[in-house]
Parts: sequence; C-alpha cells; structure tokens
Amino acid sequence: MDFLMNFLNSTGVARLVDDPVFLVKTLIMYVIVGVLLYLAVVRGFEPLLLIPIAFGMFLANLPGANLFHMEEFFLGDHVDIVQVVQEGSLIDFLYLGVKLGIYPSLIFLGIGAMTDFTPLIANPKSLFLGAAAQLGVFVAYGGAILIGFIPEAAASIGIIGGADGPTAILVTKTLAPTLLGAIAIAAYSYMALIPMIQPPFMKLLTTKKERSVVMTNLRPVSKVEKVVFPVVVTLIVVLIVPDAAPLVGLLMLGNLLNVSGVTDRLSKTAQNELINIVTIFLGVCVGATASAESFLAPTTIYIILLGLAAFCISTCGGLIGGKIMYALTGGKINPLIGSAGVSAVPMAARVSQMVGQKENPSNFLLMHAMGPNVAGVIGSAVCAGVFLNLFK
Repeated sequence: MDFLMNFLNSTGVARLVDDPVFLVKTLIMYVIVGVLLYLAVVRGFEPLLLIPIAFGMFLANLPGANLFHMEEFFLGDHVDIVQVVQEGSLIDFLYLGVKLGIYPSLIFLGIGAMTDFTPLIANPKSLFLGAAAQLGVFVAYGGAILIGFIPEAAASIGIIGGADGPTAILVTKTLAPTLLGAIAIAAYSYMALIPMIQPPFMKLLTTKKERSVVMTNLRPVSKVEKVVFPVVVTLIVVLIVPDAAPLVGLLMLGNLLNVSGVTDRLSKTAQNELINIVTIFLGVCVGATASAESFLAPTTIYIILLGLAAFCISTCGGLIGGKIMYALTGGKINPLIGSAGVSAVPMAARVSQMVGQKENPSNFLLMHAMGPNVAGVIGSAVCAGVFLNLFK
C-alpha cells in the first residue's frame, strides 16, 4: 500500500491536483502550445521552427518530467558544465548549444549556403535599405528602456525588429537569458506573419505609381566577385564590430562554400542536414525556456507588444529608405524592396514581389528585393554585435 501511495504521489497528476494555481498555469501554457501548433500545421507559418518550439514548451510544462533545469543556466554568469553532464537531463545537454552560442552561428552557416548574394553585389546601394530597416531595433530598445527594462533586456527586445530569430537568440542568451522563451517566440511568430504584417504598411507608405515601378535587370556578377565578397565583408564587419564575428563569419563561410564551386558536398550539407538538425535542437531548447513560471508574466506581454512595434517600425524604416532612393534615382527604384531590408530571408523579398506584382503584373522585384534582404541579415548581425559590445 505504501508503494502504491508513493507512486501516486510521484506522478504529475498528483502535483496538478495538489496545486490549483499550477494547474491553471499549466493549462494556459498548453493552450499557447496549441495555438503555435495551429499556426504551424494548419496555417503553414514557419512550421520548421514553430513545431519544435511548441513541443519544447510542451515538454517543459509536463509536470514532473524535469527535462530542463533552468536554474543551472540562468543563475550566475557561468555554467558548471561538469554538473550539467553529471546531473542534467536531455534538454540540459541540448541547451548547452544555445548557452555557448553554437546553434545560432550554425544556422547562419546554413543561411549563407542557401542564400544568393549576387543581388547585393550587383547593387551595393541595397546596403542602405538593409540599414534603414534596422530602425525598429533602436526604437524598440528606447521604448523598452522607457517602460523600465534594464539595458540588457531592452537590447534583447529591440533585436526582434531585425526579424532574425538566430540573432535574437544569440543576443538574448547572453544579455537576458530569462527572457529567451518570450523573445524567441515573438521573433519567430512575427517572421511567420510577415505576409500579414508588412503589406498594409507597404500600401500606406507608397503610392500606386511607386509600387508599379519596373526595375531594370541587375548586372552580371563574376565568380571572382562572388568569392571575394564574403571574405571582404567578414574582414570589414569584424574589424568594426568584433562581437559580430560568430554570426557574420559563419554566414559568409556558408556563402563561400556555395559560390566557390569546389565544395558542393559541404555546401549541400550546410543547406540541408546540418541546418535541419540544428533547427530541431534550437527550437526545442528555446521552447523549453518558456515554462509557466517564466512565461506567464507581465513582461511577456510587454515583449510581444514591443517586438511587434519593432518589426513594424523596421518595415517602415526600410520603406522610407526605399522612397528616398526612389527620389534620388529619379524613379528607378521601386520603394517596395525597402521592406525586404528586414532579415527574414527570403520571406520578406517574396512579399515585396507579391505586392509589386499585384500593382503591375509585369513587375518582377524578387531578385532586386534579395539585395536589401541579404543586407538586412548583415545589418541585424551588426546590431547584435553592437549590443553585445556595449552590454556583455
């Protein structure tokens, strides 16, 4: 009889029954998990990331499972790796890849291998649009400071405006690890909702005439330019912002593997097997940080609202930059490509193409929009480096 009672008392059901408050919080988290799964499975919004994140949340909120011990990572500046190895559970081991900054950099390696940088090389002016689309990062940072967040947390919230999940994770795991779940979920959710969020601002800030502009074909880019570009960008960016080296360096390495023409196997591995494995691990670990105790707090609401504001302002910043280039070039630049300056590759560029083609069926903006899109990836990494240099 004692054995049976001990067994019953050790179950997750017993904990839920004994603590009504815990029960309510757990049920709320399950509802959130359900919403994320609905967005991923039914609506098709970023399923490769939202499904692992949602299931990581589910695992973290299973009473009694103890798959992740947040206190081992969030208390103090250093992690006792020996203790984690000796006493840790499954997600504790996987989370070391987040804590040490391994997963975000490997994701950038895959992105670099998958992304065509030739539109940016052919039109370097796109760098201006990538920079303009980082406006929301700094506006949200200032807003977070005003409502009481410490600078480290404000920087982590602001980086959501870059629309770059791995970058947001890298900054947050270093500066504000207790906010990682809320910030990562906000970042990836807004990335998934780009086709819904951006078009209203694109139509609000541009005229029909501007949206109908047909851009001329980009010039051809030589192989020498393709090979030299990632090396030069890495050198310049890291000399100016050394803390951006892990992201920019791996991004450019991935692209070099692709364009060199002699490392096809490595490029394909980075584009497929490696990035897929890392995406699973990263998503589960990020979701696991969203326990009921840490996620169901007023700060989460502020993060979600500030993140949305950051994303919208970044979109507007890119569009304003596009209108400036439209005026300076005498109407040769379609301002819609400015919205692709956020670094959600290639989703933001596709939205520019979609909106532009609705106005003018003969309009093909995708390759032109990829220039600001790639510039946005570099820009968000530079912003991350600046924040890490200031507050790390």
